[in-house]
Amino acid sequence: MTASDADPPPKDAPRPNPFSTRFIQPGAVAYLFEPESSADTLVERLHEQQWWGEIIGPHGSGKSTLLAELQPELQAAGRHVSTFVCREGQRRLPIPADELRSWNAATQLIVDGYEQLGWFARWRLQRNCRRRGAGLLITAHRPMGLPTLLITRPTLESTRAVVQEILAAFERQFPTDERVTIPNDLLDRLYRQHRGNVREVLFGLYDWYESNRRAKA
Repeated sequence: MTASDADPPPKDAPRPNPFSTRFIQPGAVAYLFEPESSADTLVERLHEQQWWGEIIGPHGSGKSTLLAELQPELQAAGRHVSTFVCREGQRRLPIPADELRSWNAATQLIVDGYEQLGWFARWRLQRNCRRRGAGLLITAHRPMGLPTLLITRPTLESTRAVVQEILAAFERQFPTDERVTIPNDLLDRLYRQHRGNVREVLFGLYDWYESNRRAKA
């Protein structure tokens, strides 16, 4: 992933926590692709799969971040993207009737957290997509029966790269003589503690940064 930059703040403004939500949320941090992969190649593969596919991976492995990266590429490919995010315990997908009627062969439905839906809601959604020729791209923690687009597998090395990119963008936006340095053993420990959940690792680094800031105050 690479963090996106923003306009520089006033010089007298205090530096925020580099692991605040605004710096690490999908769209603020770009997905770190494997060398042989990119947003373009994934959109091309999805096209080959008739615009149907699933992104599989555990919690905090970058699925939502990847979706944020793919959406502008899908729109550039002429897809009309409609995105739904399923929360824990959500069994149905509330789709307005007028929106459902507008679906056609150019529609790309994206459902983040698809496995939260009940089996009937999933069956009904797939049936409506097929009847109208719409594409369906989902994320889930386990295979859900759609053609596989990508399996997200974060490693300790890729997690280090994520942190380095976040800090590099942070230093560009908030330059000072005192750079943020993460101890390697801390990152290793957080990675093991959270079993590769990159999101939880970043939350842990947020707490570490706040603790350090209080200690220096």
